[in-house]
Amino acid sequence: MCDHPSHALQSRRQFLGAGLSLLALSALIPLRAFADAAPAQNAVSPDAALRRLLDGNARYASNKLGAKDFSVGRAARAKAQYPIAAILSCADSRVAPELVFDQGPGDLFVVRVAGNYLSSDSLASLEYAVGVLKVPLIMVLGHTECGAIKATISEIKQPAPLPGHIWDIVDAVRPGIDKVVQAGGDNMLGNAIGANVDYNASRVASAQPVISEAVKQGNVRVVGAVYELATGKVLMRQTA
Repeated sequence: MCDHPSHALQSRRQFLGAGLSLLALSALIPLRAFADAAPAQNAVSPDAALRRLLDGNARYASNKLGAKDFSVGRAARAKAQYPIAAILSCADSRVAPELVFDQGPGDLFVVRVAGNYLSSDSLASLEYAVGVLKVPLIMVLGHTECGAIKATISEIKQPAPLPGHIWDIVDAVRPGIDKVVQAGGDNMLGNAIGANVDYNASRVASAQPVISEAVKQGNVRVVGAVYELATGKVLMRQTA
């Protein structure tokens, strides 16, 4: 049962490898043409985009958020979006990427799922962010005290039936943290949270053909990070 996320991603890769349908291409080409013709805030390097996020997080953590007029830019945002980064984040209510990085509407393309793991659906969204919206940065963002990681640790250590579709989350998270749990030791939860981020950041960076090619060309950088609930700080992990 634990192999199904990989199978789903493999199917996704096979589909993309065979090429997008004419219908899909006809839907994407006008968006690309519009993006190419208009000035875009995300026409920056991956490192510059990351610096903007980290600077915003520093403001958030120190409770010095920048003043924002949310009415400004509404007309422009109605026509197009130019996010500076795509964030694969946990669905936890305590983690709000736009606030954590002190960004406004249209600045971040956020994909959220409990456990911040890569699935075929989230990969498709991230591919859209890279291939159509031209984001220069993807961040896999985990967080401290993650309930999805706790549930998976508990299931690995002492298997027990889980209600509804919660099993799907545990099933998807398990591959990234199994070795950490089996190794035991102190700070198992913290180590597992970091391992889950690293595992999924690596999977995102190597996802073919859209993201892996963008990474290879240097147009996109994939990074991992963990948000500390108690401090508000985002701590960087490995990059790909």
